[in-house]
Amino acid sequence: MTNNDILKKLRVALMLRDDQIVEILELVDFRITKSELGAFFRAEDHPNYMECGDQVLRNFLNGLVIHLRGTKENPKNPNDVLAKHKAEIPKKDNTKERPEFKAAPKDSERGRGDQSPSKSGSAAKKTKKKEFPKGNGKPSVVEKVVYKNGKNKK
Repeated sequence: MTNNDILKKLRVALMLRDDQIVEILELVDFRITKSELGAFFRAEDHPNYMECGDQVLRNFLNGLVIHLRGTKENPKNPNDVLAKHKAEIPKKDNTKERPEFKAAPKDSERGRGDQSPSKSGSAAKKTKKKEFPKGNGKPSVVEKVVYKNGKNKK
């Protein structure tokens, strides 16, 4: 694994933008531009690809420690810093939330938008509660089953 791969994986894992990486490197007095940094993240066969040296990665890791933990005089909680990074990421507008499930209406015509529901249908009558046999309040399943053994009985 090369230094470029390590830098890429840290950027993705910590949800860092290029400008944030530049700021982290400035914490340890290491100056780098966004375009130089972008060259590290290019594909190896790209003409502007640049190998990330040990000095750049070392300074980034030292700056990352200061960025996440803070200094001895001004300590930080790393979880708070990471939560702040996550909050700064803009949400995509094209993602649609799943619509809430709505049960289908009992009257089949009621659900159609092109016609008004009929007055003579079952929706106009008040429905009675189902009467269950005494016991546990559930209908007996055995009563509904019809056994067919393949023999015709008269």
